[in-house]
Amino acid sequence: MADDQDKSQQTEEPTQKRLEQARESGDIVKSSEVTSFVLLAGGTLAIAMFGHSTAIGIAKLMTMFIEQPDQLAVDGAGLASMMRGLVFHLALILAPFMGVMILASLAGHVAQSRPSFNPERLAPDFSKLSIPRGLGRMFGPEGWVNLLKGLLKIAIVGAAIWTQLWPERGMLEAIMSQSPGAVVGDMTHLMFKVLMASLAALLVIAGFDYFLQRARFMKRNRMSKQEIKEEYRQNEGDPAIKAKVRQIRQERARKRMMAAVPEATVVIMNPTHYAVALKYESGKMEAPICVAKGIDALALRIRSVAEENDVPVIENPPLARALHASVEIDETVPPEHYKAVAQIIGYVMRLNGTMARR
Repeated sequence: MADDQDKSQQTEEPTQKRLEQARESGDIVKSSEVTSFVLLAGGTLAIAMFGHSTAIGIAKLMTMFIEQPDQLAVDGAGLASMMRGLVFHLALILAPFMGVMILASLAGHVAQSRPSFNPERLAPDFSKLSIPRGLGRMFGPEGWVNLLKGLLKIAIVGAAIWTQLWPERGMLEAIMSQSPGAVVGDMTHLMFKVLMASLAALLVIAGFDYFLQRARFMKRNRMSKQEIKEEYRQNEGDPAIKAKVRQIRQERARKRMMAAVPEATVVIMNPTHYAVALKYESGKMEAPICVAKGIDALALRIRSVAEENDVPVIENPPLARALHASVEIDETVPPEHYKAVAQIIGYVMRLNGTMARR
């Protein structure tokens, strides 16, 4: 009952992390029909590339058994030597063909999912030896589905082959009256027609089965909303902790900003709501730099620190609001505000000069 409830709650599509975990555990999208199609395609390619040379090589190898059987040593040592030579030469002849088939077998698996290695999958699973479970798999829903798939596959492939053989029935009837060379040519042509028809049918079956297996893979890896929340918390961290870290960073940034206010040249304010502290050193800076800014309580705090350190405070509401919106900490004043800021800094510098002379 609990398992059914858990399954009913798994309504969300799996995340990329869940799919990676499934792949690492050996749960992948795997269609045997795709593998069969790639193997048949590889076999067809191998026959087209190496079929003629392989047939000639095998024929030459077997010639001595037909033409010179009396020359063969059949005693113990001679027979063993002859069999070793036969196996060696046969392996050399079949090596290209088998190489293509091995590559096709690997390609059939790699094309469906990235290679993965999980040692746990190598451990023996004695539950698979259970007779009741085996009968359940055989006669259960999955067994019936596999049976129907097999029958459908036989019907489709058989129909495709029949469409190639039926038009050639006249040639098959007259094959006994043809020369060996003509028979070989006709049968080779017919074999490739049958193989291509089988490949076309298997391609349709493999495509359908792959999408079916992928849909089943996505379904069994679905997640509940709670699982997604837990994964997000693990990846991104606890929101409460992140908020605390953000608060600490803001406090540190505010302290650094307030420490820069005493070095400012002027503080421009909208009496109680906005404050922007600017620093300018003639001959060293191309334009004034914003060293602090704030609104409401922070603006009043900037004003208080400025007054404590004899930094001039100039009230200019429009300019204070414009600077607060357009310039960030440690950035220069935008060019459109040069004139207004230059007038204020010029006034402050003249004021400082007058006070110094006094």
